[in-house]
Amino acid sequence: MAEKHHHGKNRNQAGDPEHGGMRAKILLIAVTAVLLAGAVVIEKWGGLSTLELLLVYLVPYLLIGHETLREAAEGIVKGDLFNEHFLMSIATAGALCIGFLPGAETEFPEAVFVMLFFQVGELFEDYAEGKSRDSISHLMDIRPDTAHVERDGAIATVPPDTVGVGEIIVVRPGEKVPLDGVVIEGRSSLNTVALTGESLPRELGVADEVMSGCINLSGVIRVRTTKNFGESTVSKIIGLIEHADARKSRSESFITRFARVYTPIVVFAALLLAFVPPCCSSAPFIDSFPTWLHRALIFLVVSCPCALVVSVPLTFFGGLGGASRRGILVKGSNYMDALAKVGTVVFDKTGTLTRGKFAVEAIHPDDFNETELLHLAAHVEHFSTHPIGEALRSAFPNEASDGCRITNVREIAGQGIQADVAGRTVCVGNRKMMEHLGVRWHDCHCVGTIIHVAVDGRYAGHVVINDRIKEDAATAIAALKRLGVGTTVMLTGDRREVAADVAARLGIDRYAAELLPADKVHHVEQLLAEKPAGKTLAFVGDGINDAPVLKRADVGIAMGGLGSDAAIEAADVVLMDDRPSKIAVAIGIAHRTLRIARENVWFAIGIKIAILALATVGLGTMWMAVFADVGVTVLAVLNAMRALQVPHDRTASR
Repeated sequence: MAEKHHHGKNRNQAGDPEHGGMRAKILLIAVTAVLLAGAVVIEKWGGLSTLELLLVYLVPYLLIGHETLREAAEGIVKGDLFNEHFLMSIATAGALCIGFLPGAETEFPEAVFVMLFFQVGELFEDYAEGKSRDSISHLMDIRPDTAHVERDGAIATVPPDTVGVGEIIVVRPGEKVPLDGVVIEGRSSLNTVALTGESLPRELGVADEVMSGCINLSGVIRVRTTKNFGESTVSKIIGLIEHADARKSRSESFITRFARVYTPIVVFAALLLAFVPPCCSSAPFIDSFPTWLHRALIFLVVSCPCALVVSVPLTFFGGLGGASRRGILVKGSNYMDALAKVGTVVFDKTGTLTRGKFAVEAIHPDDFNETELLHLAAHVEHFSTHPIGEALRSAFPNEASDGCRITNVREIAGQGIQADVAGRTVCVGNRKMMEHLGVRWHDCHCVGTIIHVAVDGRYAGHVVINDRIKEDAATAIAALKRLGVGTTVMLTGDRREVAADVAARLGIDRYAAELLPADKVHHVEQLLAEKPAGKTLAFVGDGINDAPVLKRADVGIAMGGLGSDAAIEAADVVLMDDRPSKIAVAIGIAHRTLRIARENVWFAIGIKIAILALATVGLGTMWMAVFADVGVTVLAVLNAMRALQVPHDRTASR
């Protein structure tokens, strides 16, 4: 059954029960079952000879088994002799022929039944594989077909890959956003579920960034493109999806190697079981040979490695699909292995645990009220492009329309900005500016960036600006601890006191501050050397300066929603939104996927060993063999499908 994974089966054929190929197989199985029942009735009441009965049973056997026989023949021609089709063909052919040996009973129904259930098992495999593919391939639906671009005063509908950077596109309600860009006109809400797994729409307006692949729900928006189609979010995601199953996990690679060695051993062991005991027996060879041949045939059927070869890759594929439905793109099954063993998680701070945008956190005036102090500071920063200026303007949004006249704006390098606001000289900057002006200032008990304000040479107070911690950052750290992550570390280029405050508020074990990008690589290498044996280290980042560290870690996790292209390219796991709690979800999915794969391995091996032992001592039957092969495969495939169903909790590990 595992051969199908190498034939490039059409995903619709596998996944859609209404597809003609699936319906044809179901019909074939039903017709074969009816013919088999008819053949059993004829055998019981027809009084036919053994040869005549063989001809009767050959009809359903060839009807249901022709594809398996053809695959076995093709394998022999190509030199791939030892596969499950070959095992099934030899075992069932032997069962058809054994009745012609002296003293042996016919096993015609058993031969047809083995082939019939082999096809039933493949039907379950087709369905499960299709569901797993659909769980990932639903993301392929984000690919837009057209873009409405403004050219020469008119709107032209063109393929997205013909739109250049800087062109204006129009996105109407109900349409997919074809390219990444910035909204220049209109307000709307976006359905981002295909990208992020989040069902709540995202509101956006002028100056907001928009990602390709989202669906515009309400208003018409005009968007200036910032990337061409090949570099857009939708193209990058589709590229990740198409290559996700190219990187096999260690478990999958082991099972593939195991099957290549195991199957020839099984065939030779069956030959030994059929011929050695009769040769060593005191009874004549022709008398004992049928008994041992029957046991050898059971041995062959039981030994077929379908349950392992099919269910383990299917489990990992299901895990990848389940993760994608939660907005987590894992670039290969091998990273599922690595995620499941994470013992240390290292975080970048800005943009990962914090929003990456400054905001006013506190206002402490001297001789002014809070509104007056913020009003003056925002006016001085009116023309500033610095994030601190943006934070002050955002905290006093009506500063541009209150009629105050701003003149003589002068920036003092490394200190701040000075300007005349409504006839008063206002200086906004750091303590160096206050000292330069000779103004007596005082520090603040709050942790953050302290912006001091002086008005007409007199200290007016200060404003505390900070990078806001993300709402789910603390719960993300707690969830990682529950999942068994032993060490959490934060690396940042920010000041030490800011790093200490964030680490304490989130419950992070260790931190390092005031780091350059090269320092982060050095710290990660040191942590890699310290990590426990058998555990992996994950680094989580979002910026372009995080790319070297993402590459160096055992598992690089990029915050994809606002993350840089370089970070997404370097990472092994991409979170399509910017919620740190998704890290715990990804690790939980990996734990669950590996647990299901192990369940299948031990279940299949345990049942097979038990029935092989019974068959060797003469207590096994062909019906047991059918269960040990096809029955176990069907059960393992059904268990593997559980990997698709990701619980909507913080850890997804149960």
